[in-house]
Amino acid sequence: MHPAAPPRRLIAALTGLSCLLLPLLGHLPKATAADAPAVPFGSHRLPYATGMLKPSGTQTSLDQAVIKTYNAWKSAFVKKNCGNGWYEVISPDADHPYVAEAQGYGMVVTATMAGADPEARTVFDGMVKYMLAHPSVNNANLLAAEQNASCKSVDGSDSATDGDLDVAYGLLLADKQWGSAGTYDYKGLAVKHINAIKKSEVNPTTHLMLLGDWSDSGESHYWMTRSSDWMIDHFRAFKAATGDSTWDTVRTAHQNLITSQQSKYASATGLLADFVVNTNTTAKPAPGEVLEGPNDGDYSWNACRDPWRIGADAVTSGDSASLASARKLNSWIKARTGGNPDKIASGYHLNGSVSDSGNDMAFTAPFVVTALTALTDSGSQAWLDALWNKLATTSIDPDLYYGGSVQLQSMIVASGNYWVP
Repeated sequence: MHPAAPPRRLIAALTGLSCLLLPLLGHLPKATAADAPAVPFGSHRLPYATGMLKPSGTQTSLDQAVIKTYNAWKSAFVKKNCGNGWYEVISPDADHPYVAEAQGYGMVVTATMAGADPEARTVFDGMVKYMLAHPSVNNANLLAAEQNASCKSVDGSDSATDGDLDVAYGLLLADKQWGSAGTYDYKGLAVKHINAIKKSEVNPTTHLMLLGDWSDSGESHYWMTRSSDWMIDHFRAFKAATGDSTWDTVRTAHQNLITSQQSKYASATGLLADFVVNTNTTAKPAPGEVLEGPNDGDYSWNACRDPWRIGADAVTSGDSASLASARKLNSWIKARTGGNPDKIASGYHLNGSVSDSGNDMAFTAPFVVTALTALTDSGSQAWLDALWNKLATTSIDPDLYYGGSVQLQSMIVASGNYWVP
């Protein structure tokens, strides 16, 4: 019925990258001129806001670390298991082998890594083909949330908002990289997807994201929203692509909600709950299980992505609200762990007490992004470097798609390679 909860590869001559990259890239086919991207990975043509930190070391070394992680991620999770010219991202640790969230990650990552991966456009187009072949039953311009091992949509064939947001964003990246005159009209598809999100996944009263196109005014989750769907930079990109001012309204509504939730319910930590309820009256963290489990009101397996998502907007836009929210999270986790990334737990109550003492990259990696926003002090650079080194030296586990995907995308941002179309 509703989407399942997440569980628990620059052209060699590119300026700034040395021949040290060749062992990583030599096994890949060469790109054609038509595939040459406008913003190759490692070109750093779109700098971050003034004042952002970056991990210590040369830019080349940072880029190499990302490429190494990307190659491992791609090898583990980017598949052609179902034929039809499809590429799909497999999620062995999710409730289904293929989920919309994973396809969205794949499209964003592949378009961003163009230049480092000469196959990027081929893979991306295969992902588009897969997406188009799996429409939601409720809105054909959205992606069905779950597919089985045969790549057949299951469990109602309805949508999941986070997957759709990233699919649309990935299409916008592809349009900027390669233009839209090839096999697929990326821009046209993106606009269709964006408009479908507006129609079916945005609550028209609160302007907050719904959980999927299955949630309507007669359904019990209608006045509920999931914090990992609050992708502020995506809303900026959607406004730029469509000219639709609705997306300014949507962005502001989410920024206001982030600020108020941090202030009212997590003033000491800045943590956000997986789910927020009563969005039509007084929005508050879920009081226990409302969709997925007893930790729905905690900083758990959805909200763990929030520092990455909030931080990505902060570093690219320099927006004061996003910066303030990111810095709250950074200050708290730095103090909570004593500057040791190994002490980041895999779940917290909003007051900062540990709800799950395990360790997982889905929880550790996002904090490297908020660390970029730190106001310079004696420990800021050391904290950022500790986080970066943790990520750069942690191998991708081929059984843990979720943590590996969050790790890679957090490294892309932290290395200065993220950009908003």
